[in-house]
Amino acid sequence: MTTVSEQLLPSAEPVCLIDQNGVPHENPSYELPTRERLVDGYTQLVKARRFNDQASALVRQGRLAVYPSSYGQEACQIAATMVLREDDWLFPTYRDSAAIMSRGVDPIETLTLLRGDWHSGYDPYEHKVAPQSTPLATQLPHAVGVAHAARLKGEDTVVMALVGDGGTSEGDFHEALNFAAVFRAPVVFFVQNNEYAISVPLARQSAAPSLAHKGIGYGIPGERADGNDLAGLLAVLGKAVEKARSGEGPQLIEAHTYRVQAHTNADDATRYREDAEVAPWLDRDPIDRLTTYLSQNGGLDDEVRRGAEENAVRISEQLRSGLMPEPEVEPAELFAYLYAEQTQQLREQAAFLHDELAREEA
Repeated sequence: MTTVSEQLLPSAEPVCLIDQNGVPHENPSYELPTRERLVDGYTQLVKARRFNDQASALVRQGRLAVYPSSYGQEACQIAATMVLREDDWLFPTYRDSAAIMSRGVDPIETLTLLRGDWHSGYDPYEHKVAPQSTPLATQLPHAVGVAHAARLKGEDTVVMALVGDGGTSEGDFHEALNFAAVFRAPVVFFVQNNEYAISVPLARQSAAPSLAHKGIGYGIPGERADGNDLAGLLAVLGKAVEKARSGEGPQLIEAHTYRVQAHTNADDATRYREDAEVAPWLDRDPIDRLTTYLSQNGGLDDEVRRGAEENAVRISEQLRSGLMPEPEVEPAELFAYLYAEQTQQLREQAAFLHDELAREEA
């Protein structure tokens, strides 16, 4: 009979159901998802990869102010949304644009914030997707609040709260876990451990055996998964969502992946890591391994490939056509929606800006 502390422990090795060579592996605790589900995931992965590529191109063309790419981490992005129901909530980070799009948010609206607009670009209530969070981990207490409120109202909503490895070093992360555990909030904390918080490697962030072990101190069960294995992620996250929904309280999942590209377009990753460190992760690409597996198991024919590619091309065309035109901005809107009644300071700032713009037009 296992003790309570043993029940909280994550597996010794990250759960992997399809390895980097496309070979399936049995696991006593998790079942391999159906071929149909994996084909659906493949289509979404291809679309997410094209989304990442096109967004990075738009940055170089000056159409986006910044883009934190999730290239190589797309399996985490897609799995996080595939395991949710329509009435569940997603709380993303700044690197989770592909997850937001896969949740059903319009691609143009998904990137509006990263274009430099003053609002999030989409209605959070329409698709149950919270605004993207640039400050690390600040979205997590909000995610717990939504989950706790749903539980108080008798709803069976589950909240998927995304965070990076760097975010686990923030106080908000610990406060959110503690609150969620005490009140048994139905939230899944999904840590995408891509080994770097900007330029700081994981070894300089945490001395824990794994980030999934951090749940033990709060009474939250942890689990680890291969972050480049869509099959394993679907199984692990799916079970975590089921547990949270059934009243077992919060769950902590750590995905082991890697940030293949720079932190953002403003970052020079060569200053803190060698190309030799990145190279092995290119062989663990989530799309390549799933492609190999499905090709060998009859799930990936020319029609599926063509459909996935055509879908991805449509996303690229939509982003180019939607983000190429210069946006029409109204500076006065900067002051319009902060308070029901403007403060004296805001009125002074608005008047100052109005005078500045008037002088430019004169």
